[in-house]
Amino acid sequence: MDSHTSPPLPPPGPSDGGNNTIRAAIMAVVVAVFAGYLMLWVMMPTNVYRQIWLPELRAQTASTYFGTTQGATYLVFTLPVLFIAALGCVTINGRHGLDMWKRPVIIKGLGIVSRIELAFFLMFIALLVWNFGTYLHISFAKITPKSAAKSGEKVWEARLDTAALRLGLVGNIALSFLFFPVTRGSSVLPLFGLTSEASVKYHIWLGHIVMTLFTAHGIAYIIFWAATHQLSEMVKWEKTGVSNVAGELSLIAGLVLWATTFPRIRRKMFELFFYTHHLYILFVFFFVLHVGISYTCIMLPGFFLFMIDRYLRFLQSRRAVRLTSARVLPCQTLELNFSKAKGEGTWSKKLYQLLASPVSLIVLRHDLLVMVSGGSGVTPFISIIRELIHATTTLKHKTPQILLISSFKNSTDLTMLDLILPISGAPSESANLGLQIEAYVTREKQPTTQESKTIRTVWFKPNPSDAPLTPILGPNSWLWLCAIISSSFIIYLIFIGILTRYYIYPIDHNTNKIYSSSSRAVLHILFICIGIVVTATIGFLWNKNSNAREVNQIQNMEGATPVGSPNSWYYNADRELESLPQQAFSQTVNVHYGERPDLKRFLFERKESSVGVLVCGPKKLRHEVAKICSSGLAANLHFESISFSW
Repeated sequence: MDSHTSPPLPPPGPSDGGNNTIRAAIMAVVVAVFAGYLMLWVMMPTNVYRQIWLPELRAQTASTYFGTTQGATYLVFTLPVLFIAALGCVTINGRHGLDMWKRPVIIKGLGIVSRIELAFFLMFIALLVWNFGTYLHISFAKITPKSAAKSGEKVWEARLDTAALRLGLVGNIALSFLFFPVTRGSSVLPLFGLTSEASVKYHIWLGHIVMTLFTAHGIAYIIFWAATHQLSEMVKWEKTGVSNVAGELSLIAGLVLWATTFPRIRRKMFELFFYTHHLYILFVFFFVLHVGISYTCIMLPGFFLFMIDRYLRFLQSRRAVRLTSARVLPCQTLELNFSKAKGEGTWSKKLYQLLASPVSLIVLRHDLLVMVSGGSGVTPFISIIRELIHATTTLKHKTPQILLISSFKNSTDLTMLDLILPISGAPSESANLGLQIEAYVTREKQPTTQESKTIRTVWFKPNPSDAPLTPILGPNSWLWLCAIISSSFIIYLIFIGILTRYYIYPIDHNTNKIYSSSSRAVLHILFICIGIVVTATIGFLWNKNSNAREVNQIQNMEGATPVGSPNSWYYNADRELESLPQQAFSQTVNVHYGERPDLKRFLFERKESSVGVLVCGPKKLRHEVAKICSSGLAANLHFESISFSW
């Protein structure tokens, strides 16, 4: 579980308008920088960029600290993205006027996508086609029978050589965006109204595009070398320039990783998929050695932010988390409850508990929430409803009405609904929420006659060595993340600048030697890792010490034996208790046997101005709800899908 994903929000008041103005100004800067960044990708294959812009940039940024080419790459491709990431740490994105564009569309091969997602996907494909087509148009114009003959090649061979190179260049565009969607603690995704959970599909799409282009790049070169009797090129590792062996090793690692990502293998052999996915380390490492560090800096920002996030999650995973209790349901479902750091004192800290989840930002904007689930798909809705119960009872926060439509195969699965009430909560808490549950048992015509089973709760003894869940970078996690992103990159630039100026530069210019491109790349990777490890570790240890007092307070509070119901008993110093009576809660539940819900009726009859429709469950169910919401027959329906698998 990642706890460094959202900062506390300020309380509403007179300064709220000023905060909105600041956010709007920051977003304007972000949009301007991002637009310029995208324009560079559009211009990159043109003669204007390659013959006019790039030489001028390199002339203005050449130095003995970063060489003649790398400074320009830092300036136009690396720094803009890191600047956006840093700005993203100090602002929170609000609602966009894009609801019409967020209506779902079902595309074969892509699944359920919104109109804006489809638009961006088509624009991205257009960018790739534009780059590849422009590269080929300009390059092929220079290939003539005379020019090909000078190289001892036929025209088609020269064109194949050029096409193979251009496939690799276009593949690097997709690679540059590949790691953004899987950066869980991203400060970039929230700027565009995205969450890491919902962005996994972008990573999948980009991954397939990357591997398709790089595989075509490799195969095209093998065909070219075979046709021109240069297969010996496959075993060359040049001291400067492109290393063919490193590229082949990178491609092999990528192909093994890619083979296990297809749904049939991923779902049936998930551990194989999980462990082979770590081959991305070898894939990226040999990619850097293949193309050199200067060209790598084009795709570096996304991977740099991913490495920071991955190392922070590594530090977080070293903690032993305190498990306080477990609830065992008759339907063989288990709920685990972990101790969490308390946020007391200010209104903003309490509001943080409500708004920490990106899902909450989505649900609070509607008048009514219709949650449609199938089987275990009800579990994320249980978490959302419990957050809203907390907001209603503790924070006195106005929340939308809720209609939960759940389908189960058997009546024993109905006990999953009892998890809506937390262990310490009273059944009457749901009354103030405006919650109505329509539960459908599809495989049974009537209630079973066997004796009803209750939920069993097991309390665990506190372990002094275990700590409650706390944000890894403390309550000001975004500001710490901004500091880590900025300082780690600055440390990298300082170290590599000094090394280049006083070690690599003298070798390249004062002797007959040329410093190895691979060695240079390895040193850059090393200093990038040093910068990340040093700054992230400092941030982690600083906040760990700051949280020590709070953790001790929580441990003292949890040291006492929890108060149980009259049904509780003890054995071996552990305690079990049966679930609290659910009479009041059961009044909000209508159970239907032997039928399925009429989703069109439930959705189309709602007259509220804004109805959020959330669905989680089997693919068929998600597609059915998406079709209803995208039909255009009800303009007040706003669709969101939650999926456990991709």
